[in-house]
Amino acid sequence: MATSSDTPEMTVRAQAKWVRMSARKARVVLDHIRGRSVPEARTILAFTPRAAATEIEKVLRSAVSNAEANHGLDGDELLVYAAYADEGPTLKRWRARARGRVNRIRKRTCHVTLVLAERPEPTTPRRRRAAAKPKAEEQPAATESKPKTTRARKPKATAPKEQTEEAVA
Repeated sequence: MATSSDTPEMTVRAQAKWVRMSARKARVVLDHIRGRSVPEARTILAFTPRAAATEIEKVLRSAVSNAEANHGLDGDELLVYAAYADEGPTLKRWRARARGRVNRIRKRTCHVTLVLAERPEPTTPRRRRAAAKPKAEEQPAATESKPKTTRARKPKATAPKEQTEEAVA
């Protein structure tokens, strides 16, 4: 559940209803600009080759205009807080096919919504506390330190066979 500290104080919203494209295609473009600053979002939309980018750019311009005119905010200092596309009504059309049959054509629409918010103030990250040093009483004495453990070594090779044969003879 989102707390009140997650939601910014000032938000501005713009919505375009009955946009003639599928919501699925619009969501692909909206995913690119969600969480970005307004100038960065405009740049992304300008260079996105999808048709949805032009419609979303219109909504972004409208949201910035709303923020500047109604709330006195600076458009370049805003973030795209939320961006989503909901399905609208579908227009049903028919296309004639062979032998007197028809195919259904679905002309989908969507409602594009953008929510802009002020940039949060930059906060410095919390510093971690230094590890607590043990007190003098708790520190082990230097003489009582544990011996270092080493890897077990392979036993040395025995004397060459010549020497062993001489010892036997």
